[in-house]
Amino acid sequence: MIRLSTTATHEVKRLQGKHLKSNRGVLRISVQQKGCAGLSYQLDFAERVEPDDQLFECDSIRVVVNCGSLAYINGLTLDYSEDLMGGSFRFHNPNAKQTCSCGHSFSVESGTYHYQI
Repeated sequence: MIRLSTTATHEVKRLQGKHLKSNRGVLRISVQQKGCAGLSYQLDFAERVEPDDQLFECDSIRVVVNCGSLAYINGLTLDYSEDLMGGSFRFHNPNAKQTCSCGHSFSVESGTYHYQI
């Protein structure tokens, strides 16, 4: 299960309107092997849902996560906040055992998951 906070939902809708030619795009959340803690979150818009994607609906936002990434972020809540330095997405991941100071990189307990990203 992936969740979006109210503020994240508003920001995703704003970005969809700015970057997508149609409202048919989906928000893709994925994990890459990089970053100072080992794994890094990636956000992007996709035009279609792939066969290995898990689809979630969050307040009319379609969110997709591929099966390999879902193992690392299942239960994630995506939030958005603004401060004097600007706005950014925040990741509240119950699977993260350690995060870097920026919050965009994380690690999980060794041996917990067997999926390849």
